[in-house]
Formats: sequence, structure tokens, C-alpha cells
Amino acid sequence: MPPGGKPLGFHLLSLLPRNLFSRLCGRIADTRLPAWLLQPLIRGFARVFGVDWSEAAHPPKHYQTFNEFFTRSLKPGLRPIAPETRALVSPVDGMVGEFGTIREGCLIQAKGWDYTAADLLANPERAARYEGGEFMTIYLAPHNYHRIHSMVAGEVREFAYEPGDLWTVSPLGVNWVPRLFASNERLTSYLHTFGGECALVKVGATVVGRIRVRYNELFSNCPGAVRMQKTLQVPFRVERGEELGRFELGSTVILLFQPGQVNWDSVSVGQPVRLGMALGTFHYDLENVEPKANKS
Repeated sequence: MPPGGKPLGFHLLSLLPRNLFSRLCGRIADTRLPAWLLQPLIRGFARVFGVDWSEAAHPPKHYQTFNEFFTRSLKPGLRPIAPETRALVSPVDGMVGEFGTIREGCLIQAKGWDYTAADLLANPERAARYEGGEFMTIYLAPHNYHRIHSMVAGEVREFAYEPGDLWTVSPLGVNWVPRLFASNERLTSYLHTFGGECALVKVGATVVGRIRVRYNELFSNCPGAVRMQKTLQVPFRVERGEELGRFELGSTVILLFQPGQVNWDSVSVGQPVRLGMALGTFHYDLENVEPKANKS
């Protein structure tokens, strides 16, 4: 446990009905507000958190709800995908929280804190595949682009949804909530590639109205939600950098790789990353041909 008493913000957040509050925020973000109210809200948020309007595909007046603004697209060509065939690319804009090797089933949450892959995936047998492999946590700040893309070429054949709490994934949560990422709700896409299976875990957080994916109508943070593991009847094919889903108000992604799949480049904790930049090398079986992109 970190030394000293917990900060006031932690105690206040512990009293908040976090899931209900987050659903309420999601509904408000989806509401079509009058322009005289919505536009100052969008512009004020952008100013406070440092949103770069030069990157957005549309100006502020284009958006009819706060959620349309928050999940805004980028100008075409703004995030080139690393061209090397074996490049493992960042699936999001954000900041590297932690990364490293999964040892004895454990992943690092923060200094002095860890959690298990079995708890994260809620599936000990599945988690065993990743023992000795690599992980990376990437945090998305409020100003970031909040669509989630694939870090590798492959197919989503299975996914899993695990209901849970909605603690903040800011430093307040990361440094003070034990097993944070394994306690919050999460939606995991299992990517099958010519280099083997890897996983992209999307973690919910306070104020996250929903997590959505392109390959299924399921979305997170619903009243009475139950855990789900599902195999897609038709696999969803993706290239590196192709969109998989989005956070409707922001959070964190965790990348999981099996032993021998990944070699990291010169990345470091706290490093800003952008969609499409190379994080390392992913070891495909180059005797095969990478799957073609989804055309739907």
C-alpha cells in the first residue's frame, strides 16, 4: 500500500454511485442541446483540456451533441500507419502508463501495485496463454482522439464483456485503487493473426458513458449488464490502424501479447503516443499473407 492516508478525492469518489453517474453523463452527452448552450460547452471543454482543433475533421459548430464532438474523427491522412509489415502500431492517441513482461501472471498497474491477467480477462485458462508475454497500458486523456484502432492485422473472432465498477483511471485511481483495471468494466477484443492470438482490452472509467465496437451491437455500462463471451459467426477482419471501436468519454486500453510475439522499440513510461506510430515489432509468420482489410 502507498504510504500515508488516501487523498480527499478518493474518499469523495468512493461515495459517488459511479456507474449510475457515468450512465447519466452518457445520456447528457447524447442529448441534442440548443446551440447557444452546446457550443460554449464544447469550446470551454476544448480550451480547458487543450483540444487541438487543427486536427479535427470538422469545426466546433458541426457537432450537434457533446458525444459527437468527443468521438470526433480526424482529418484524413493525419495519422499515417507505420509502413513496415511487422510494425506493431499504437491503437490510440494517449500516454504509455506501464509496459513490460507478464511474470507469474502479473501486470504492473503502478509502482508498488499490480494485478493479474486472470482477473483482467476473467478467464484463468485464457490468461495462461499470455504468461511470459508482454503488455502495455495506454491512457487516453480528455483532449485525445477517442477512437480505438487495431494494433495488428488480423481477425476479431471472439470478444468478452465483463461488467464492473467505474473508478477513474486518472492517477487518482491508478495510484490508490487496488486492481483498478481488473475491477472496472472492460470489453476485450481477441485478435487472431498469423503471429497468434493477442488481445486489446478496453477499460471503462468514471464518466465513460459507453464503450462501443464496430463488430457487434453490444455497448457497455447498461443497467443489469451481465458478463458475456461470444464468438462471431463471421470474423471481423482488420488491418493495422483500422478502427475497432470508441470510448464515449475517455479511458484506457491494455494490449496483451503471448510470449515471442513482440519486441518493443525505445518506448518509455509517460511517453505520448499517437495512433499508427510503431511501438515495436510484431512477429507474423511471413510465409502466409496478412488478412485483407474489412470492407464493410
